[in-house]
Amino acid sequence: MPEHYGLGWVVKLKKKHPCGEDRWEITRTGIDFGLKCLGCGRRVMVPRRKFERSVREIISKGANGA
Repeated sequence: MPEHYGLGWVVKLKKKHPCGEDRWEITRTGIDFGLKCLGCGRRVMVPRRKFERSVREIISKGANGA
């Protein structure tokens, strides 16, 4: 797992969102992560530690690259 995540990256998390989607786009990084559900578009804020523990895989690294 990389220790640095970037804006626009798409990640798969352990748990699914209530809409049934488990893929999220990173919209903010820092002490908290901003995530956007790719199923319904809902935005949530997650503490860094919880986010890093729940990431299963990186789907894509977005347009920004690394």
